Amino acid sequence: MNQSVQARPCWSLLAQRAEDQLELIRLEMTQANHRLNQLERSRQRLHVMYEDYSQQFNQPGSQSQGMSRAVVLRQYMSQMLSLIERVNTDMAYTQNLLAALKEKMIEAEKERIKMQTLAEKNAMELQLQSQRIEQRRMDELGTLQFNRKMAS
Repeated sequence: MNQSVQARPCWSLLAQRAEDQLELIRLEMTQANHRLNQLERSRQRLHVMYEDYSQQFNQPGSQSQGMSRAVVLRQYMSQMLSLIERVNTDMAYTQNLLAALKEKMIEAEKERIKMQTLAEKNAMELQLQSQRIEQRRMDELGTLQFNRKMAS
């Protein structure tokens, strides 16, 4: 009656895998947040530059500087607006990515909790099984001692 209790490492491995997956998603979210902050700063700088050139263009006396300067300022302002639009598009993409990552993180957290719960349940079952086996051994030992006393 030599029964040994063996742990099944699959649950703890799956729990660790779920934790690793969750950590990767957190890292991706951190990178996406950093990217979003960079884009916001870029957008602000572009707006400041656009406003600066807009003021230069609209200043009294700027018409007297010549038609070529006005054309250059307009082209530059047009390029600024297209860059601002591109940054806005990138920000929308990054915000969508963040929303998707949040959903992914919620699912990964659910999976991690499930695997951790299964690993804890397995550990408790192993402990209970081990206690039962130990109790059975103690009962057998007690029965043997009782039978020896009765036989003597």
